[in-house]
This record gives sequence, structure tokens and C-alpha cells, in this order.
Amino acid sequence: MRSEAEKQYLLKAIESFQRRIIVISPEFEILAASCHMKGVEDASLVGRHCHEVLYDREVPCEDCAVENARIHGVPSIRTKKGEFPDQEKLPCLYAYPIKTDNGRQAFVSMDFDMPSRKEIEDRLQRSNAFMRNLILSSVDGVIAADMDGKIVVYNENAAEIFGYSVEEALENLNIRQIYPDHVEYQIMRKLRNPRHGGRGKLRSHKVDVVHKDGKRIPINLNASIVYENGREVATIGFFHDMREINRVKAELEKTQVQLLQSEKMASLGKLAAGVAHQLNNPLGGITLFTKLVLEEYDLEEGVREDLGRVLRDAERCKETVKELLEFARQTRHLKRPHDINKAIRRTLFLLENQTLFHNIEIEKDLDDSIPRVQSDVQQLNHMFMNIVLNAAQAMKGEGKLSLKTRLGSKNEWVRIEISDSGPGIPEEILPHIFDPFFTTKEEGEGTGLGLSLVYGIVENHGGRIKCESPQGKGTAFVIELPLKTDENGGEKLE
Repeated sequence: MRSEAEKQYLLKAIESFQRRIIVISPEFEILAASCHMKGVEDASLVGRHCHEVLYDREVPCEDCAVENARIHGVPSIRTKKGEFPDQEKLPCLYAYPIKTDNGRQAFVSMDFDMPSRKEIEDRLQRSNAFMRNLILSSVDGVIAADMDGKIVVYNENAAEIFGYSVEEALENLNIRQIYPDHVEYQIMRKLRNPRHGGRGKLRSHKVDVVHKDGKRIPINLNASIVYENGREVATIGFFHDMREINRVKAELEKTQVQLLQSEKMASLGKLAAGVAHQLNNPLGGITLFTKLVLEEYDLEEGVREDLGRVLRDAERCKETVKELLEFARQTRHLKRPHDINKAIRRTLFLLENQTLFHNIEIEKDLDDSIPRVQSDVQQLNHMFMNIVLNAAQAMKGEGKLSLKTRLGSKNEWVRIEISDSGPGIPEEILPHIFDPFFTTKEEGEGTGLGLSLVYGIVENHGGRIKCESPQGKGTAFVIELPLKTDENGGEKLE
């Protein structure tokens, strides 16, 4: 038996212990307490139910350590290390059975190592503030919504992407409104399918979303379902705007195409130089000896006429070689004032005697009064060559090709129109004709680069181009090149 002094010391030790210690009956009635509850006397707790006093509950707590100790008759620890239970369902941490003086069973409940409610609330507040800062600081748009689609989280980057303010989104916007054509149902199906990143997850999904003004925006979406006790309660998505990435990608593709074409043109220049060298020597010999025969021999008139024809054809061959060299000459994209009409005539000179053009009527309406244009003549040659060849191929070698130059609006532009009498371009294809690698030709007959390069050349000169093609009434390309340029050589817009 303990002495009275020992009992007093133990009682004082219990009263000084800053954690909760209570003795509870099997019916959860408080028999004794040392709770240190502010403004509450421990004696006033005796006779009341523990769950009512401590947690304001009408029924015993879920996962109750006292209940477990009563059932099994051994001490019970219910909360695992590291768990952070909901403060409204906070169970007793530790309970063990005892025998009272009257032989009746009772239970001691203790909360040592258990954080106080204030500590829990402080931790929750700090955790919530940290999570909020993470979401607000995200470089992506972050949107969370409940299962009815009501938005509960919406950061500033989401506002930049979708055009709705944070206040608008939280008050009036439904998550379904940001997706076109019921795409949200497809996303939910994929979220529930483990093949797309795991159950409740969707990784790097390419999708279009709808801006407030109705335009579509390409997005890379990472999303997940939020579960609570195994039940779907919300969804959260991270929306990465792909517009800038797509723009840079398009620029890289365009640069790659231009580099490829530059390489091809360099090869053509080398080939032309080699051909010119091989042809000019024999052509020079033909010209020289034809002139010598004409000068030194007394020939019949018919023979002199035949030799004159040989001389003219040889001179024509030399002129053709000269034009070919000029066409393929590498200028390192150096822009200088050039005669647009001369560039068009050079292109036609090289093409009009080819077989494809034998049954094509070529109509030229070139205004010789238009000023020279600050331009890269090699690029202009290539631009006209592409458009004229496309026209001849569209007409299948029969029809009418028209080329017209005029001074444009406010005398600030040179306007070039190249039209054909072919079948025209179908309406569904017309928006794509300037796309790289887009072609309607059979495999092996075209690369789909021609008109994309034309577009790039016009853009490089600060100009603009459009295509008009009423079905069945031919096709017309209208090109406008600026006459006024800034000191860097680009277009000067008023």
C-alpha cells in the first residue's frame, strides 16, 4: 500500500501534468479528470460524457481508443505516428483499463504527444497558406472544381489564359464552360481510366480550351481527381498555354525549310556554273567559227542565211545560260532596289519555251513606271518561278496565264497579280495552301514547300499575299511589296 505522502505526490504530479488525463466508465461517463481546460473546473466535468465535453458530440467518437480498450481489455493506441486526423474527429490517443475501489472497471484516457487543437489549427492554417502560395505562384493556370463543375480554385495565370477574372470564375464560371464540344466528358473518362497515367490522373493531354471571347487556345493539360474516403469530391487541372511554344515551333520549322531551300539553291547555283562553263566554250567556238566562215568565204545567200540562223541560235543559248546564272546567283539575302518587271520577265524567259507552256497563252500587263523595290532578287526569282509553275501545272498545260503589275494604294506598295484559268482551289483546301508540306499532288510529285516558301519570301520583304480562287474560275495570287522601308530594310507601317 502507498503511504498518504506518496498518494499526495502522485496527485500533484497528475495535476501538474499539462496533458489531458481522465478516468472514464464503460458508458463513457467521466469519473475523474485533469484536463486543464481554460475557464472550466475539472470537478464540473465529472458525471458528463467525455465525447460531449471534449468534442461536443452526441455520440462516442469514431475510432475511439477507450472503446477499443473496453472490447479487448488491453491498452489501445489508435492514432498512428505521422497521421494528422481531422480536428472535428480527433480521437483519444491512448487508453488503458483499470479497476476501481468498488471493483468496477474503468478506463484512463491520455493525449500525450498529441498536439492541441490550437496547434492543429495553426498547422492547418500554415499548410493552407503554403498550398495557396504554391497554387498562386504556379507558372500554369490552376483550376479546381467540385463534381458539379463549380470552380473553387482559380489562380491569376488561369485568368490570363481564359480571360475571366478570379472573382468572375469563382462566382459564376462552371468548369464545363472552358471546354468546347463537351470535351470535359472525354477528359473525365480518361481520368477514370488507369491507362492515361494511373487511376484519377491524366498526364500531358493536348486539348483546346475556350477563351472568354470565344477563341480556342491550345493547352497541355495535367489533371487529377481529388478523392475523400474513396469518393470523388473534386478535380484539379494544371493548364499550360501552348501558344508561344507552338509559335516558336512554327518559326523553327519555317527556318528549317528556308535553310533547306537555301541549300538547294546553292546546289543549283553550282550546277548552273558548271553547266555554263561546259556550254560557253563550245558555244564560243560555234559563234567564232560561224563568223569566220561568213567573213572569209564567198557563200550563196541561202548558206549565209543558214549560218546566220546558227549564229542567232548560239547567241540565244548564251543568253539562256546567262539568265540561268543570274536566276540561281546567290546574293546572301542582300536587299537592294530591283526592277520587279525585270524579275518577272526573267522568270518567263526561262519557262515559256518549255513543253509545259506550249499551249498556254501568256498575257503580260507590266507597268514600267512602277518604282524599284528594295528586295532580294534571288528570292523574287524563286517566288515568281513557284507561282508560275503552280499555275501551269494547275491548268495541265492548257489555258491562260496573266501577269500584271501596278502601283498600289497610296503609292506605298507595288501590287503584283498572277492569275490562271485553271479549275481553282477547293474551298476547304484554300486556308492551308501556305502551310509547310501541305500538298494535293500525288506522292513523289511535290513536297508541299513551294507556296510556304513564297509566303516566307513575301513576309521577309515586309509584304502581304492573298489567294483568290472562286470555284471553277481559276486562281489569282495578289502580292503587295512595300516601297517605304525603315533603315533596317523592313516594312514601315503608317
